[in-house]
Amino acid sequence: MIDKVMEGYLRPLGLSDALIALAAQPHLVPLAGGTDYYPARLVQTPDEPILDITALPGLHRIERRAGHWWLPCLATWTDLIETALPPAFDALKGAARQVGGVQIQNAGTVVGNLCNASPAADGIPCLLALEASVELASTTGARILPLQDFLLGPRKTARRPDELVLGLRIPCAHEAAQSVFLKLGARRYLVISIAMVAAVITRAPDRSIIRARLAVGSCSATTQRLPALEAALIGTHGDTLTVLDEHLAPLLPIDDIRATAVYRRDAVATLLRRAVTAQQEL
Repeated sequence: MIDKVMEGYLRPLGLSDALIALAAQPHLVPLAGGTDYYPARLVQTPDEPILDITALPGLHRIERRAGHWWLPCLATWTDLIETALPPAFDALKGAARQVGGVQIQNAGTVVGNLCNASPAADGIPCLLALEASVELASTTGARILPLQDFLLGPRKTARRPDELVLGLRIPCAHEAAQSVFLKLGARRYLVISIAMVAAVITRAPDRSIIRARLAVGSCSATTQRLPALEAALIGTHGDTLTVLDEHLAPLLPIDDIRATAVYRRDAVATLLRRAVTAQQEL
């Protein structure tokens, strides 16, 4: 069943109805919180047909399932902040608190922000460091993509027009880890980042690092993991971390109104050292 309030606006009341609508009209734009959609269209009146998914049942609750944590597509940033989660999610919660003001956090969804695919999206480095995967569905079936394969570039994802992103899967293997999110901007809050890093690190009883996942945002067309630096941290305590040029090889920072590429690269090295040091003290 679908509520059709006006021309170009559909509000399905069940998942199957939503998928049928997308199959029949693949130009529909799925919309949840709308906090990214409307600001991006300030210079013109939005004229795309909307698929309002806010009435879909069973897609709000963050929960632990067999082998993974489930972040459904209608879970808001506030839902994330208020849900009891393992320390590995502390970085993601820290990022959530910097996504606009409380009103935006109450309305905006984690998945919507991800599908917006901005290189400066605060949550994406944390999700990438958590090795999140994306679950999509259509009338022809479901599929799961690693997050790094889902993000193709600025405002570009691997979602097909007939698909809906149902949510994110985050492996439970990270539950023993601790995490840190650091963001550099012109001011502390309500700002697009110059650079940001997320670190998800697991330590042995002697505090040596046995697993590290590091991700950097705002320094490439898509958020990037740093596998060489992750490998270099294994077996160390991270307190004497030296970030080398080869560690930052996946990054392609640009010059823009917020910072130069050179400054971004230098800032990322500092943020990485701070993130690993801060995690060591947790």
